[in-house]
Amino acid sequence: MESLSYKTISVNAGTANKEWYLIDATDAVLGRLASQVAKILRGKNKPSYTPHVDCGDNVIIINADKVRLTGNKMTGKVYTRHTGYPGGQRFATPADYLAKKPTFVIEKAVKGMLPKNRLGAAILGNLKVYAGAEHPHTAQSPKTIKLNEIK
Repeated sequence: MESLSYKTISVNAGTANKEWYLIDATDAVLGRLASQVAKILRGKNKPSYTPHVDCGDNVIIINADKVRLTGNKMTGKVYTRHTGYPGGQRFATPADYLAKKPTFVIEKAVKGMLPKNRLGAAILGNLKVYAGAEHPHTAQSPKTIKLNEIK
């Protein structure tokens, strides 16, 4: 066999075709929303997916304060953090965070579904979450997509 009939294409940062997407989180279930957003951020929905390169798209999520949690997770789920001082362990529920900082719940869920390395941190920078319906990224002319349309 002299030549191959196909060639494996590996995308790098210069050849990655990045687009902007807008997702409305109104009445969306948190985990299902986060898994679909993580797939888009990572680039796994593209045929040119390369595991070690940030080849995913930019995602804007609006209405983060209207996200839905199933069951009794709104009060039963607990986020734990530590201040760094002795006895500094603090606990909060998603209901507490949705009242104070509504974007935290979605950011934390998506961050947990990305790689735990420098690439994951870089990919997380492509996520923009806003509590209301307004966002400052109209110049990028994002495409509006619905969760059930993502493959």
